[in-house]
Amino acid sequence: MTGKPRKQIHLAAHFPGVNNTTVWADPASASQVEFESFVHLAKTAERGLFDFFFLAEGLRLREHRGRIHDLDVVGRPDTFTVLNALAGVTDKLGLAGTINSTYNEPFELAKQFASLDHLSGGRAAWNVVTSSDAFTGENFRRGGYLEHGQRYQRAAEVVEVTRELWDSWAADTLVIDRAAGVFAREVPETRHRGAQFDIAGRFVLPPSPQGHPVLLQAGDSDDGREFGASAADAIFTGHGTLEAGQRFYADVKGRLAKYGRTPDELKILPAATFVLGDSAQDAEERARHIRLQQVGPQTAIAFLEQVWGRELSGYDPDGPLPDVEPTDNVDITRGRVRHAKDPRAVAADWRARAEAENLSIRELIIEVTARQQFVGTPAAVAEQIDTYVQGDASDGFILVPHLTPGGLDEFVDGVVPELQERGSFRTEYTGTTLREHLGLRHPHRHSTVHEGARAS
Repeated sequence: MTGKPRKQIHLAAHFPGVNNTTVWADPASASQVEFESFVHLAKTAERGLFDFFFLAEGLRLREHRGRIHDLDVVGRPDTFTVLNALAGVTDKLGLAGTINSTYNEPFELAKQFASLDHLSGGRAAWNVVTSSDAFTGENFRRGGYLEHGQRYQRAAEVVEVTRELWDSWAADTLVIDRAAGVFAREVPETRHRGAQFDIAGRFVLPPSPQGHPVLLQAGDSDDGREFGASAADAIFTGHGTLEAGQRFYADVKGRLAKYGRTPDELKILPAATFVLGDSAQDAEERARHIRLQQVGPQTAIAFLEQVWGRELSGYDPDGPLPDVEPTDNVDITRGRVRHAKDPRAVAADWRARAEAENLSIRELIIEVTARQQFVGTPAAVAEQIDTYVQGDASDGFILVPHLTPGGLDEFVDGVVPELQERGSFRTEYTGTTLREHLGLRHPHRHSTVHEGARAS
């Protein structure tokens, strides 16, 4: 009697920005702008047989208390420019970019991602994100503010129109009449009449080798989960425990049937960090040191100010939480939404936790900002990751190294062989497109060819 076959783990590499995840002041950290940094991480991921390279994007520099927040300022080249350049120095690795659906038009998005998909031979992916932030919107013609539900309504229609454009070539007919010297492609016109877009025209590019780009989505709200279940090929999420991951996994996969989809048509890929050591104790000591680097005294106070809505620079980061109550000044930090909850409720929860665990301000911020983290020897980390995947808490992970660009090297050298030894990770690429790496079906039927006068 044979047991249940092992699920194959999907891995992606996240190129982080300068923030409270990246230890940007470490001497081993390199440029966030120079192309060689992107090349190093991408080539390491491909050497490790990862599914894809994942590039985040910010649309406006964060401001804190009225000035540029110098703890995480980063200059990041344009996403499409970087990914198209990486297509020329990689062969199999998928290339995923975060592009906002709130401030971009469907035709433009369809053309840009289809171009990347063709230039890379079918390796493109779009991480669809939304924005309800009017501060960010000031950089764009439309600007303004979208309520939470409205931004997902717009995102759903953006994806719908983009897919209509990509799919418009799927049922076309290639007409060749060599005798008459005719080579024509009958491309149907795309006509969309919706609440937000009124489009009529013919798309400019045929399907790529994978049909069209893979769609990723990030969002943990009910609207986000529903949007992901209806439209995404993979969901980028984050959960701190095995049980929380299993609940999210079961919830989202359980929504697929009403959209005519099966569980294997959507991959759940949480973000995760990792710290490796020669022993469990060594890894724990390294992890503690890294978290202290990531959340320095200034970062701890700045993060606290985002909840309290007031200046707290007079408080000791190694002392207790403020005894004053939060205000309603939610705009103390602009450009990044940290907390959608009532600040007084958050403060009360944090005070209770700090008192119960005897935590200082800095220690508390370290705890509440922690991502899913795998800590241990390479063998132990491989076992932890495998446990999540085999236990249906995820289909894999998007790894966020704390150093740019060399932070992934030790994972590829140490953990990947352990996963391969367990039979949970590929030993070679068996396909060439990102859909093949992820085990996703081709979304198109092949175009038909009709020859009026066939030549040899």
